[in-house]
Amino acid sequence: MVRSGVTRSAESRAVATFLESSASRPSVLVVEGDAGIGKTTLWLGAMEQARQGGFRVLSARAGQAESGLTYAVLADLLEGVDDDVFDTLPHLQRVAIDRVLLQGDGSGPVTDERVVASAFMTLVDRLAADAPVLVAVDDVQWLDSSSQAVLAFAARRFKQCIGVLVTERTETEGHNGAEWLKLNRLDGVERIKVAPLSLGGLRRVITTSLGRSFSRPTIVRINELSGGNPFYALELARAIDGQSSTANAALPGSLADLVHSRLDRFSEDTQTVLLAAASVGAPTVDLLAQVTERTAEHVVELLEAPENDGIVHISGNRVRFSHPLLARGVYSFVGPSRRRQMHRTLAEIVVQPEMRARHLALATSSADPATLRALDTGADAAHLRGAPAAAAELLDLAINLGGNTPARSIQCAGHHFRAGEPRRADELLKPTVDQLPPGPLRAVALNMLAAIRIYDDSLDEAIDLLDRAQEDAKEDHALIVRCLLLSSFASLYSAKLDDAVHKTDEALQRARGTSMPELTSQVLAMSVLAKCTRGDGVDEQSLQSALDMEDLDADVPMQFRACAVRAITHAWTGQLDAARLEATDVRKLCMDRGAESDVMMFDAHTALADVWRGDFATAEVVAEDAVERAEHIDTQNLRGVALAIRGTVAAYRGRVAEARSDAQAALAISVEFKTPQLSLRAIATLGFVELSLSNHDEALTILQPLIDVFEFLPGGEIRNLDFIPDAVDVMIHAGHIAEAVPLIEKLENDGRRLDRAWLLATGARCRSMWWAAQGELDQAMRSVTTALTEHDRLAMPFERARTLILLGQLQRRLRLKHAAAETLGEALREFERMGAPLWADRVRDEIDRTKVATSQKATLTATEQKIAELATSGMTNRDIASTLFVSLKTVEANLTQIYRKLGIRSRAQLAVKLKSGAS
Repeated sequence: MVRSGVTRSAESRAVATFLESSASRPSVLVVEGDAGIGKTTLWLGAMEQARQGGFRVLSARAGQAESGLTYAVLADLLEGVDDDVFDTLPHLQRVAIDRVLLQGDGSGPVTDERVVASAFMTLVDRLAADAPVLVAVDDVQWLDSSSQAVLAFAARRFKQCIGVLVTERTETEGHNGAEWLKLNRLDGVERIKVAPLSLGGLRRVITTSLGRSFSRPTIVRINELSGGNPFYALELARAIDGQSSTANAALPGSLADLVHSRLDRFSEDTQTVLLAAASVGAPTVDLLAQVTERTAEHVVELLEAPENDGIVHISGNRVRFSHPLLARGVYSFVGPSRRRQMHRTLAEIVVQPEMRARHLALATSSADPATLRALDTGADAAHLRGAPAAAAELLDLAINLGGNTPARSIQCAGHHFRAGEPRRADELLKPTVDQLPPGPLRAVALNMLAAIRIYDDSLDEAIDLLDRAQEDAKEDHALIVRCLLLSSFASLYSAKLDDAVHKTDEALQRARGTSMPELTSQVLAMSVLAKCTRGDGVDEQSLQSALDMEDLDADVPMQFRACAVRAITHAWTGQLDAARLEATDVRKLCMDRGAESDVMMFDAHTALADVWRGDFATAEVVAEDAVERAEHIDTQNLRGVALAIRGTVAAYRGRVAEARSDAQAALAISVEFKTPQLSLRAIATLGFVELSLSNHDEALTILQPLIDVFEFLPGGEIRNLDFIPDAVDVMIHAGHIAEAVPLIEKLENDGRRLDRAWLLATGARCRSMWWAAQGELDQAMRSVTTALTEHDRLAMPFERARTLILLGQLQRRLRLKHAAAETLGEALREFERMGAPLWADRVRDEIDRTKVATSQKATLTATEQKIAELATSGMTNRDIASTLFVSLKTVEANLTQIYRKLGIRSRAQLAVKLKSGAS
């Protein structure tokens, strides 16, 4: 229902549907329409309806004068949030929000739009835990860039009952409103366009608002001129209201003419006050008095006529235009010289550096030192408030005014890059690099350009640029270290591991002379990662030093963070439980900072570790989240990594079509962007799928490229060598027994060299298969027994279950059929527990071939029987231990054995088993 008394049925239905959807899941409604068509009325009505429906409403109205400010709309949205909610934020996010709200003392860690966006998400999520939340913004075409970045970031990641309602002015046909506003799900954004009112609707609006009626010819004429726009129609009606002959009244030909004709009736002093109000974001009576050098009382007197005429409203100290079109009309009514003079006056009054800089920029048409200094200062202030987009805009203003120096262009490019605008950064840097002479400044530009190339997946080009940057950096050790660090990262992901290690070694020598512990920590972390990837093991001493010097508040990429490298290397070396615990803290650190690419990359590492742990359900959730994040990050390599990991999880879960689709997509990306590590993961997944289906020939064909180059691949850790056991399996099944020996020796040798349980276990299993293929069953049994001993050191149940399959096969060949059935039954239970249906089917086939059914009724020992009875009586493990005078561990071990014997997983199932046995 529109406040004017006119019912807009279609629009009202759309609002009702949107609010109903928002009460159950994230939803977006974009209300589009021409200026004055009734969008704001619909917006206000929707908010009232939401409040009545129990929603928590966060609202803000954007304005043209505020569109250049930093976080102006976001600050308004947060105005109604209580301090106790802010107090629940992590420290880094609270610092960021304080800066948005211009609170705090300015100290604390560096923040940016990602941190602010993460903080906003956290706040809205916590509010949504109690009731649905509506985030409502009017006139988003004037949304400041920083607030827009935050809303765009948050909307794509909302999970709870949150609605986003925005209005946007459309001036051209085919306009697609608020294209930046998207949800994670494709069907979550609805758009409606507010249509012009009918002739009857306009009559009701005019009659309700002005308290009088007009003749039909006059209404028809108003309708023709206004095009059904209610705001324009009301203004036209006001223009002729009270005229003696409304039939012959002269109506202005355009809305601009109409507004100008109304303003012409006011004195020049009143026009000056209105101009001041239209030139600032949130005008107050006191500010207008200061700008016009009048008393507050005089300002109120001057605004009395415009207030009576419906142009402005005064509420307390705040002055508001009744419609944005009127503010724009006032601003355009006066000439350019008066506007520039007003901005010069405002620049002398306002205190905030960003606002002062913008007023100075609007007060001049060419560069002058004072204006350029103000713009630089404003950009620095915006940067400190965590608003790189706003900082970039201020420096763009300086550049456009003629202040296009290399240093300013480089700084502006850096802000654009951090704000997620790499193309604009690239546009600024390319000509700057070309015009600069060799030296440190050009090195900074080349370093930044290389970072953009890494973002664009052009790793080789990035390495070349960083080589040039090092030559230009001369004796600036800190700059050279940063170049080497970035170059090492690019080399690592290009599989140039020796180069990566050499660069970190050189960087470390230079970093130790910089007295910069955080930079040294990053180099040490990258060095540990590069050497571990190469197969050198984990340099624990260097890693501990990196951890000791690490600054957790610093804005550092994940691969340079010591705590992240510790979690990754723990996973690679088989310390999976420790890695999982550490991953939780690292992920939270990245999430608090809003580092999406870091979260996605770390999710990929974590999901793979969860696969190794046999926790496929958790791995699936993490992998899906990684893919979701990758879709919002404009870089194909990260998307390929996420798809490869999701494909790996799908392969273990037995979803063949999904696994193949994701792995093939990742493989195509790896080929296009020349990323061998991604290629290895994708090929390994495709080969594993065929192995799981017992398609050994197809698996061998797929894995052959990796087999051909395995001796050149970095060795030593699970991440690099996890395809080798699969390759040996299919090679032996395909009759390539001799060719499998070098791969087996690789596992065995690296396992002994580094004392890695996974390498020793899988190496022994592969050696057992090799012996078995030659008929040496006793040797094979010794090797498989060694493998199981190593598995006891390792929390990788899937690999252990694979080894049990081999043991069961050997036992069957040795005619130990009952033992084989028992062994294979244990393997089956493990695969079923993990949710690996393809491998469970393989075990069932093996069990069928034993021609001995697995025991349907296991026999419990006397102790096990007593513990089972007490467990089903409702006793806790501690109660049972006390009753039987045994240790708690003894009870737990016996229950584990009981569950395994009976093929069950819970006490409820145990009760059923005991009851059925008793009967």
